[in-house]
Amino acid sequence: MLVITGGGGFIGSVLAWALNEAGRTDIVIADQFGRDGKWRNIAKRDFYEIVPIEALPSWLDRHGGEVEAVFHLGANSSTTETDADLIIATNLNASIALWRWCARHRKPLLYASSAATYGDGKEGFDDVRGLAELKRLQPLNLYGWSKHAFDLWAMREAAKGHAPPLWAGFKFFNVFGPNEYHKAEMMSLVAKSHAKIAAGEPIQLFKSHRPGIADGEQSRDFVYVKDCAAAILWLWRQGRESGIYNIGTGRATSFHALMEATGAACGRTAKIEYIDIPPAIRPNYQYVTEARMERLRGLGYNAPFTPLDEAVKDFVTNYLAQPDPYL
Repeated sequence: MLVITGGGGFIGSVLAWALNEAGRTDIVIADQFGRDGKWRNIAKRDFYEIVPIEALPSWLDRHGGEVEAVFHLGANSSTTETDADLIIATNLNASIALWRWCARHRKPLLYASSAATYGDGKEGFDDVRGLAELKRLQPLNLYGWSKHAFDLWAMREAAKGHAPPLWAGFKFFNVFGPNEYHKAEMMSLVAKSHAKIAAGEPIQLFKSHRPGIADGEQSRDFVYVKDCAAAILWLWRQGRESGIYNIGTGRATSFHALMEATGAACGRTAKIEYIDIPPAIRPNYQYVTEARMERLRGLGYNAPFTPLDEAVKDFVTNYLAQPDPYL
């Protein structure tokens, strides 16, 4: 069996889809679903069992011998969360507990880190780092710090020989695509803006408050969620090289270009208005992110990442514009 924490969430549910596409239905989904529509993320999936996330430790005690690997994608991913105790419990301590279980029972662990660990990018976006280089990173928010803290913990444990037989952390850059709808304000700009652009209404982007960067030219490494799932599965299947890896396209694209691609997919020209970055987030605002992908490519991962315009077109045409937008 394959366990996916956060299996009802964005990347987790798409990973479950990719596993179904590969013929795997022995999937255990560990998550919280609440009262909104998050359950629709797995409505089309074939799976073995759903386990409430708080019941996972006892479930593993009973059924751990049947587990082939753990994909730990569950987390509080809000970059504006300020409850440190909640973040530590959810993103750090729960991850440590799963690592220890996987190390003790010799099960592979593949987990979600984040590009938020890179902070403002002044140390670069290179995942070829030892512990000393990793410690120089300074995340800009509580969420990024929690992911960075676990990366550091994992590296220290691995150096001491206290690691699962295979482990990999994924520094996801700006992921977008189907099944992100429950993320509310944390949804991608494609998901947030599609309906307005399709209706001919204006959408808003942030002005630039940095000399030399025009309004809307702030850029991110936008990566399609289906490509993320493919990379995760490849790293698990290759079964050799543990470590922390960037998952992005390796190419930064401006928010303006992203909205142009969304408009093209809608058959309209995006009408863009520019607003000030709120003062509360302005000091920690990232102006560019771009993954260095040489390390993953060097392992032999040769699959292409979907070009942005093609990924946006697939997302808009086959999901956002459909009565049922779920994968």
